[in-house]
Amino acid sequence: MSLEDTLYPLLKFYEAAPQPVKSLAGRAYRAMPASIRLGLNYTRFQSEARQVESWDADQIRVYQIAALRESLIAAGKAPFYAERFATCGVNPAKFESLEQIAEYPLLTKQDLILHREPMVNPDFDASQRLYLTTGGSSGVPVGFYLHKGVSRPKEQAYLEAQWSRRGYRVGDRVAVIRGGITSSKVSGDISYYDATRNWLIFSSSRLTLERLPDYVTALNKFRPRHLHAYPSSALMLARGLEQTNLKLEFALTSVLCGSEKLTPESQTYLEQAFDAPVYHWYGHSERVVLAGQGRKSNHLYFWPSYGFAEFGEPDENGHREVIGTSFHNHVMPLIRYRTGDFVKLSNDECGMRNGGSAIWASVSEVVGRDYEFLVSATGRRVSLTALNMHDRIFDGLMAVQFYQERKGDVEFRYQPGPQWSSASVNPMRSGLMKKLGEDFSLALRDVRDVEKTRSGKHQWLVNNGRAQIA
Repeated sequence: MSLEDTLYPLLKFYEAAPQPVKSLAGRAYRAMPASIRLGLNYTRFQSEARQVESWDADQIRVYQIAALRESLIAAGKAPFYAERFATCGVNPAKFESLEQIAEYPLLTKQDLILHREPMVNPDFDASQRLYLTTGGSSGVPVGFYLHKGVSRPKEQAYLEAQWSRRGYRVGDRVAVIRGGITSSKVSGDISYYDATRNWLIFSSSRLTLERLPDYVTALNKFRPRHLHAYPSSALMLARGLEQTNLKLEFALTSVLCGSEKLTPESQTYLEQAFDAPVYHWYGHSERVVLAGQGRKSNHLYFWPSYGFAEFGEPDENGHREVIGTSFHNHVMPLIRYRTGDFVKLSNDECGMRNGGSAIWASVSEVVGRDYEFLVSATGRRVSLTALNMHDRIFDGLMAVQFYQERKGDVEFRYQPGPQWSSASVNPMRSGLMKKLGEDFSLALRDVRDVEKTRSGKHQWLVNNGRAQIA
């Protein structure tokens, strides 16, 4: 078990503490060896991420067959999967080739909503589980369990390995603009220092032209080597600098952009604006599959040792859904999980060669929605990505949706499921308002179904374009 996972439930208290307390506790924590803070699995996955780039196709196949078999066996111990596997007539112990995975049933987000607890491997008790939720952009934030001491150290090791392709080194100073909560007041603090990682955490929702000088001053004082931001936040900062006489008085080594779609045109603009390479990747809260830009290409390459990626049948535009099976999370494996994300496959193999002949599944484009924002009464734009919740306040809901016609006024529509409790309404309101801020008025509306597009797809935000003006 890693110390980080043990302390994770206390994270909200750390973030709410006064800065001197955070700095003192954070420096003491960072002074500990990584093997204590992050656990031995962090070192294991660091090594694995370095080695896999030199593996050939046979080595990848052997690894994936073994990892899939382990995940399937762990899943088969859970009542939900045991019943499904029996119905399909499959036996995880006899899994011997990658082609056999097609014999197993697909898993949907609806399954997670309705059957989460029966999907848990009974070999692991509650102390070995870490509860999180998805972001909710495809319908509703969905709860699931990670494997304590495994899932999060693995994620960090692989992310750091990806970022190293653009110059990142463990311990580098990083400025983060990704939805951190610094204050609920419009005139409140824009940042706080996280001494546990030597990161300066900025609020993405306070980034306006009026407050841009505060951001630039803080950045110039901190002088980070890397900017880690939502693509929308990085674009706001770049455009703000372009429209003013303000400048960054230091050189960035890289701009790290994840969690949102990034077009090639936007990436080129950011690289020119910051005079630094931009690194983009695709992943999700469930930690099923992970893909990042290559060393020599901006296509996205799926790590073959992180999880097993499949792709559904192409739609009318040639886009295919990402279907993933998780490796290493034996607490609650996700088997053939339909992510709801669509990609355009590429045939580029050269971008991930690193002295070997490894061939990785690659995509040229992740097909996602454009940047979506709620607009406050004072004109702040709050990215819906920043409203992701990672606690239980949405447990029991079948779908959620934001609706906005006027600046500052937001309606949050929610569709209750059979396990929804009315006692969760007030905590849900408090959690949303903490992220929105004082210049929003929030109404909650219980609905039978959320609004869909003509083709039946879920809409995370409905605003008819009115609230986005100026």
